[in-house]
Amino acid sequence: MTATASASASAASIRPAAGPKNRTWGVVRLQFTNTQTFVWVPVLVLGGIWLITLSVYWIISSSGVEGPMYSGGSQAPLWYFAVVGAQAMNLTFYFSQAMSLTRREFYLGSLLAAALSAFGISLVFVLLGLIEQATNGYGINGYFAYLPWVWEGGPLAAGLTYFVLTMLTFILGFWFAIVNKRFGFLVLTISLLAIALLLMGAAAIVSVNRAWAEVWMWFAQSSALGLTFWALGLCAVFALGSYLTLRRLTT
Repeated sequence: MTATASASASAASIRPAAGPKNRTWGVVRLQFTNTQTFVWVPVLVLGGIWLITLSVYWIISSSGVEGPMYSGGSQAPLWYFAVVGAQAMNLTFYFSQAMSLTRREFYLGSLLAAALSAFGISLVFVLLGLIEQATNGYGINGYFAYLPWVWEGGPLAAGLTYFVLTMLTFILGFWFAIVNKRFGFLVLTISLLAIALLLMGAAAIVSVNRAWAEVWMWFAQSSALGLTFWALGLCAVFALGSYLTLRRLTT
């Protein structure tokens, strides 16, 4: 079989059916042909950071230090999902257009693929947190996934928080990749610098008004679940923005 025939057979195996719903699921299958991006690397990041964190905890506990040990290492896969979003756009968009998929179908299918991956990694996060509570932090009072503030609403709330934040970073990475393809790297860089300047400006306003105490108090008094719903709102806004940008992307 020639290389051209092999490529045609591969494309035919993931070509979606005629129905819009099946075509959207076809995009999910298309995205998951690259299991390294959506499955294995997130698992590797989470597992690697988990092992490193436990090793550090073991060293600390061996030195006689007492008291619970908490780590923010479980957030590492969240940040990686920005890369997943960029790769989901860069690696499959033009191929999806060659398969006559609409931008709407490609976008919804990509979000659904990300949601499935995010759900899986969130489930692992919750299971690790439950194990840590049951074993008193692996017997050394060290916690990787269980953070009391995040888990104050229970495992379902903790899982929802992890899922929403994972989707938020994916959507941002996806949008940045669209901007890069639509306007070029220069505009993307300027956009990122503008966002950084806006954040610095907001921090400066808070500093000038000496309102940091009120800001930290608001975060302290807000529940993780409440902030999760704020993040969910941002997901909706950024998802709409990225879709509108994608619609104007030329092939």
